Amino acid sequence: MSRDHYRVLVVDLESGKSRIEKLDGRDKTAGGSGLAAQLYQNYGKPELDWNHPEQPFILAIGPLTGIFPLMSKTICSFISPYHSQYTESHGGGRSALALFFAGYDALVLIGQASVLSCVSVGSNHVQIKDTSFMKGMNAMGAGKLIRRIFKKASGHRSILRIGPSGEIGSAMACINVDSYRHFGRMGGGAALGAKRIKGIIINGDSGREISQDKAYAQVFKEVYHKVTSTSMMKKYYNLGTAVNLQGLNDIRSLPWYNLQKTADPAISHLTGEVFADQTLLRNGACSGCPVGCIHLGFYRDRFKEEARYLYHQVPYDYEPIFAAGTMLGVTNCFDVLRVLEELELVSLDAMSGGVALAWATEATERGLIDECQTIVPLRFGDATAYQQAVQHLGRGSNDFYQLLGMGTLKAAQEYGGEEFGCVLGQEMAGYATGELFFAAQSLGFRHSHLDTGAYSWDQKNDQKDVEKGVQFLLDDEPGRVFLTSMVACLFARSVYDNEQLAKCLAVAGYENLAQNRTEISEHIRKLRWQVRVQTGFNPDEITIPKRFHEVETWKGKIDPCFLDEVKSAYGKRIMELAAK
Repeated sequence: MSRDHYRVLVVDLESGKSRIEKLDGRDKTAGGSGLAAQLYQNYGKPELDWNHPEQPFILAIGPLTGIFPLMSKTICSFISPYHSQYTESHGGGRSALALFFAGYDALVLIGQASVLSCVSVGSNHVQIKDTSFMKGMNAMGAGKLIRRIFKKASGHRSILRIGPSGEIGSAMACINVDSYRHFGRMGGGAALGAKRIKGIIINGDSGREISQDKAYAQVFKEVYHKVTSTSMMKKYYNLGTAVNLQGLNDIRSLPWYNLQKTADPAISHLTGEVFADQTLLRNGACSGCPVGCIHLGFYRDRFKEEARYLYHQVPYDYEPIFAAGTMLGVTNCFDVLRVLEELELVSLDAMSGGVALAWATEATERGLIDECQTIVPLRFGDATAYQQAVQHLGRGSNDFYQLLGMGTLKAAQEYGGEEFGCVLGQEMAGYATGELFFAAQSLGFRHSHLDTGAYSWDQKNDQKDVEKGVQFLLDDEPGRVFLTSMVACLFARSVYDNEQLAKCLAVAGYENLAQNRTEISEHIRKLRWQVRVQTGFNPDEITIPKRFHEVETWKGKIDPCFLDEVKSAYGKRIMELAAK
């Protein structure tokens, strides 16, 4: 591994051959998000469809991966089946450290396997194995079988796999990472399925030397103290992001019943405290993270004939609870976990799946669709029906579910109900905070609430100043882009401020990155938007459904004119950035 070059493993799935490439550009693109965009420029085919075999599938880590705490994420980039444009998804688990200990900055898959297969990579091997017998297998079953088939480096590996949703090309298909983490947004599971890849096993089977310098030890100690002995990360371990449920409900910013409401007294059954008191089994953590923000809840099924119980472990966070809970009107915490487990099994992005079924429920109420389409009767609050509907959505049981799986608005164009489709570029994240967030998510790079701090701005500002709001979005983005190029967990952005990042990079031997963070951040931001525009991004083509004009928060009713002005101005500035 070099401080000056990237070391990239390129695997051609068609020929079965692989090669290691040394790639220049560290001083310009840093790693992570920047490296992924650079790799797409090298290997991508903007003129081809999202599922064309020549489109690359990219995993990339950052310069501080394995060196400092919470540098534990991996960037997954691909052409999205959702809009046929370049995008990213971020995931944790063991993926980043496994790639680090395998000796690579990135893994690039090109071509298409001849049959459904699994790819195993390590420091000195690449293996492509026929796993066509796993067709249709759910993500949990696939994980268990992969662990038995590929025994090398057990305990030091990361296992990525898709469920049936990825195999059928659903735009909502995610990639399960080490059982409890995901590459969730924008259809990464379908991008992998298009390559006929059921799973990727990354073996961290080599050693890596870490600096013995006293300066490095001191900076590491400083970061570790902030992470473990201050209040900076405490909420993520204690109640986790589920703590946000009560707070957002209190300020009328929590979506309920397909965003027909933004607050409901039933929140008392779904708070972070309720999930912790009634369902929490244990905490977990991504490799390289001492925080433990992964919360595993449980529910149990009783066998009626015997006094025996089957326990299920299900990861939960704020946004999965919003998607499988409040958005669907499901208010029993154990029922929420039941719906989430079904989403896990078919490997659907929880937010997309939940929001899509919320639209389908309202469309049923309005008489636009019926059981001929939904197969099971959908009613807000009916968790049993939603469990069945998730399976139909994830497996594309009929024409309706196949179309819905390509996006809520695609189904709405066919059946009606576009005005109440809760889509902001992709199915919305769980924040109904106001105009700036709605505009920012609709145009966001990966349509995630963490693309920007807009949700935070909305909670603190009731002014309707287009210029100030858009400037906030533009000023906020470079710092986040630099963090995702490291690749840091964005929960740790208060720990890794500019000064701390400079120290970490300097003692890790990346003096140029430390000294030129501002210029490099701007270069990466520009590069990412340029790649996105090259693949078809046009902000004028993205519409915000009428439902978002009807929302009411602590500030009062949404101002449709202000929302449209923010979106228009922000889109114009993005295109100007890409054109520079």
